[in-house]
Amino acid sequence: MDKLAKAYIKHVVKYHGVPRDIVSDRDSRFLSQFWRELQAAMGTTLKLSTAFHPTTDGQTERTIQTLEDMLRACVLDLQGSWDEHLDLIEFSYNNSYHASIKMAPYEALYGQKCRSPLCWGDMVDQVVLGPQYLQDTMEKIKLIQARMKAAQDRQKSYADLGRKPAEFEVGEKVLLKVSPTKGVMRFGKKGKLSPRFIGPYEILEKVGRVAYRLALPTELSKVHDVFHISQLKKYVRDEAHILNPEVIELDETLTYEERPVKILDTKTRETRRKAIRMVKVLWSNHLAENATWETEDDMRKRYPELFSQ
Repeated sequence: MDKLAKAYIKHVVKYHGVPRDIVSDRDSRFLSQFWRELQAAMGTTLKLSTAFHPTTDGQTERTIQTLEDMLRACVLDLQGSWDEHLDLIEFSYNNSYHASIKMAPYEALYGQKCRSPLCWGDMVDQVVLGPQYLQDTMEKIKLIQARMKAAQDRQKSYADLGRKPAEFEVGEKVLLKVSPTKGVMRFGKKGKLSPRFIGPYEILEKVGRVAYRLALPTELSKVHDVFHISQLKKYVRDEAHILNPEVIELDETLTYEERPVKILDTKTRETRRKAIRMVKVLWSNHLAENATWETEDDMRKRYPELFSQ
């Protein structure tokens, strides 16, 4: 663990400073007690996504999809030598414009874009670098940038296809989506918890093309009252999915903590190497049919009190 702390300081803190927030999935490495205590000591907030709240790290997922798309294209173009150009691929990605931040990552980090071989065309001393190597590098960077632009455009088009048109009217009542940020670690295909909603709340006005201002109750006074349409749902009475905001502790980001209530069942899952003990957990604010299977070891580490009942 001491090596992890040293590597974190060497490769992250040294170059970028101490992060204010770190968004990650619920990988066991990010859930370890050591990692949590290290970040707490540095004043960094860990924001862990869940399977049923993908928007937590949606930007990360879209970035990964873009990089995968770009790498596939580069593998086809560069073929056997693609791995030799990973440094150029990384450089090109970080030195190219990103719509999400309205600048290149290098601009955000250093205050300006980094100079590349594409900027050296008017320099007379480029011969000392090796004309053929320089020319090859310039061509590869141009190719990589073109592939990255195509990958970003594709991912944008996929996102645009999934966007909903505005569908609410002023005066209409809607439900507001809330999400747990802690508690459930993972879900099987049949164990996924359904989205939860509070409300209904009346729409006071439309803000822009895809946001609405809601009439929120006093217990949500700390919550900003304008929401994107993706967080809203037409009000159709369904008690199974509606929570009372008075009985759960919501923060300013409309998230709450899921807590395990009790273990309903146990089983052993056989793998090639070992047998893994599983427990079926009933979670707060959910019915028995929404119980999920979790590994016993993980649950004992995080909720030891659950096994003393």
